[in-house]
Amino acid sequence: MQFLPGHTPPYDLTYDDVFLVPNRTDVESRFDVDLATADGSGTTVPIVVANMTAVAGRRMAETVARRGGLVVLPQDLPIAAAAQTISFVKSRSLTVDTPVTLGSEASVSDALALIHKRAHGAVIVVDDGRPVGVVTEAACVDVDRFARLGTIAATDFVTAAADASPRHIFELLEAEHAGLAVLLEPDGTLAGVMTRTGAIRAGIYTPATDAAGRLRIAAAVGINGDIPAKAKALVDAGADLLVMDTAHGHQEKMLEALSSVAALKLGVPLVAGNVVSARGTRDLAAAGADIVKVGVGPGAMCTTRMMTGVGRPQFSAVAECAAAARDAGVHVWADGGVRHPRDVALALAAGASNVMIGSWFAGTYESPGDLRADRDGNAYKESFGMASKRAVAARTAADSGFDRARKALFEEGISSSRMLLDPERPGVEDLIDHICSGLRSTCSYAGARTLPELHDKAVLGVQSAAGFAEGRPLPSGW
Repeated sequence: MQFLPGHTPPYDLTYDDVFLVPNRTDVESRFDVDLATADGSGTTVPIVVANMTAVAGRRMAETVARRGGLVVLPQDLPIAAAAQTISFVKSRSLTVDTPVTLGSEASVSDALALIHKRAHGAVIVVDDGRPVGVVTEAACVDVDRFARLGTIAATDFVTAAADASPRHIFELLEAEHAGLAVLLEPDGTLAGVMTRTGAIRAGIYTPATDAAGRLRIAAAVGINGDIPAKAKALVDAGADLLVMDTAHGHQEKMLEALSSVAALKLGVPLVAGNVVSARGTRDLAAAGADIVKVGVGPGAMCTTRMMTGVGRPQFSAVAECAAAARDAGVHVWADGGVRHPRDVALALAAGASNVMIGSWFAGTYESPGDLRADRDGNAYKESFGMASKRAVAARTAADSGFDRARKALFEEGISSSRMLLDPERPGVEDLIDHICSGLRSTCSYAGARTLPELHDKAVLGVQSAAGFAEGRPLPSGW
């Protein structure tokens, strides 16, 4: 990475402050670009879903790993619950989506409560393990909410063998003018579902898989309690990475906890953070981190900078920490501040190997929250920061009433925020398409076929607020 002559400023920069200059290139197609990372995380696209309770659950983990990314389970999740989620994700197909299922005697209200838990927008009606119908939201319009699904389900749905190729399934759906195929095991039981878009994605993305060919998933631990025991339990349960996470990662308690987990030699990469300086990066690397998490205060749900004045503009933080990480033989993840595909590209150009995304993915079908609607009918989900009063209350539920009340006085995050679902991109896969499309184009403009090449070849300039505004589209006209 280098700046244009005269464009190295004497102050720190955010993503909005910088732009990439196109280079001479021989990259003819965006599909000539390899988005796989080289940090040992196993991701084939540089996207990691942050360990936020409002974002990272089993549906998110399954879906994102199938498209090459990685989800980090929150540190507040009990070990038993984390193990159950890890086991679920490991059992999922690399290509076939997990359906929402109900019996034929279930009610329409049951279906409407579950139908948006998955982006394919259907409930498969199953009796004795065999699919007997498909119910969509449209089929529930103007229907008594107590009606049985068996009376409204479409029974002429498209089926295909579970081992059919995605291309075959796509062609079958095209021929039938259908949007969803129900996939069957050889004995006729339900294997899963696949949409036309899902069939296309299966030919574009490479799943993030472990040595046994199963979907990958990470888990977070804090720095309090018996951290080595918790870390070992999560790895024994199948976690592929451990993320040692605290708001202020450059502290003695983190370094001690990290060293104790590194000494166990659990055989998985260790991620630790958060820091924003070269010294913090070097200290975490020396304590055993394979990957350092960078970012203090850039997140949409974080009030740290306004509350404390502590933090650093994210682009400069990533650039400095990435340079220090290379010297130490480790990598960095850029954590927070991402609101557009361009921000992902700029974080990678600055030297990050993966980019962590939280609130942006909270407003999707796959996030754990319930889908709600505002007074104008806009669909949304609630998000909240992991240092907010809401998160602290959940984290300290086992403490005494006095200790809970004392800790509740100190919060550095938003406890409730409405994250609208984008009508054009309501699913996390839609957002991954959006991000990867922009990132592939970034690489082709820069003349890079890989992410390391993007960092090596990136030429950046500094722009004014007017320069950033000029680059924004005007969808409503002049």
